[in-house]
Amino acid sequence: MNSPTFFERHFELLFFAGLCIGTIFAFVYGEHQILRGDQTQMIAKGYLGAYDNNWLAYGSFASTVGNLPGYLSALVVGLPIMVWDSPWAPMAFLIALRLCAFLMIDAVIKQAFDKPIRLVFLGLFWLSPWVQYDNLMYNPAYLCFFAALHLWTASKMREKSSFLYSFLHILAIGMALQLHFSWPILAVISVFLFYRTMIKVSWLGVAAGLIVTILSLIPYFHELMVNEAIVEESDRYIGYGLVHVYPVIKSVVYWLRYGSFLFSNRVIANSSFDWITSIEWMQMVIQYLWKAVTFGFGIASVLISAKFNWRTWKFVKPIIKRDNPIENTESWLILYSFATLTGIVICACLSPITFSYWHLIIAFPFALFPILREIRIWKESNNSRFTKVFLISLTYLLALNLLASHDSQKFSYKVSYQEQVESYLVTEGLSK
Repeated sequence: MNSPTFFERHFELLFFAGLCIGTIFAFVYGEHQILRGDQTQMIAKGYLGAYDNNWLAYGSFASTVGNLPGYLSALVVGLPIMVWDSPWAPMAFLIALRLCAFLMIDAVIKQAFDKPIRLVFLGLFWLSPWVQYDNLMYNPAYLCFFAALHLWTASKMREKSSFLYSFLHILAIGMALQLHFSWPILAVISVFLFYRTMIKVSWLGVAAGLIVTILSLIPYFHELMVNEAIVEESDRYIGYGLVHVYPVIKSVVYWLRYGSFLFSNRVIANSSFDWITSIEWMQMVIQYLWKAVTFGFGIASVLISAKFNWRTWKFVKPIIKRDNPIENTESWLILYSFATLTGIVICACLSPITFSYWHLIIAFPFALFPILREIRIWKESNNSRFTKVFLISLTYLLALNLLASHDSQKFSYKVSYQEQVESYLVTEGLSK
């Protein structure tokens, strides 16, 4: 079987099957999420808005810095509930946004890569535990949509300026601002794209996007003046990461991990396996065996990711300056990826906190671009091995998702999302 021919011949079927499998997993994860503070904050704000017309002008509480600004945290939960009064309404809306995110990114990368590599991206993104493990009702889960919107609008502005795409591009940053404090990463990317003449902007569209963003934050600024509780005092300071260095190193390591199979410990290291046996020592044996496989496979893949990123750096270094031509869409995407890593480093230097994986998940899709490029190069001389590696990797990802969605730190087959939400609403006096 000639692997590129096979993948190209059956691309539509394989692509659709991958979309369906990933979407099914998204709903399974959603059903089995263990409700904790991050989710209940958003659920409470959404139901307050939908049931009592009390739309809070601030979002979820974030450690060290206080509550997020703006209405968006409440709107993404409350508006779907007003359409369909069910705990599943905002969850289905979230999954739909994340599916749209994948489709937007795919629409961009198909301009640079062939069909087999698009299937690789489908596996590394839509079937990745980095993405699937975030199918729960909390702020970072929405970031991939605005990251994708940022990339998609930027790609539309490569050849000519556009009011609409410039407006949406700025709005992607402005809305991400209301969901997580990692939004400056997108801002840094935009500055680099403009400097490198990778986009042509409509200044009227940029102005409109800024105006809408600022107007959406006016109620928050008013709330800030009368409610000191939404700002947290902390001994941390801007530049904490630069002074302590470790936060910056950790952020770069996460970049390498995003391009690997070394997923969060919450995914691969916290399964109890009590559904296999109730005997504790047997559970422990299975846990150690599972960790040996996942960490062994993961560490090996991180080394490969580091090698791929180093090769990509050598490729991108000569074309960073704005005077050098960008030969094709692949080069454009690699420069976009470089800008993302630059944004991560800058934010890690300035941030008062040490980032964890969910803080940087907004950058995850773009960490895959160097990996896709190197796989494309490797595939050209390893067609038969490509099929084997693809199938082994796909099987591994499916196995990880199957386990993590039923038995991990944030998800359990023993709980029901809807029952937890309904119980929480009764307890908090938010039910009708």
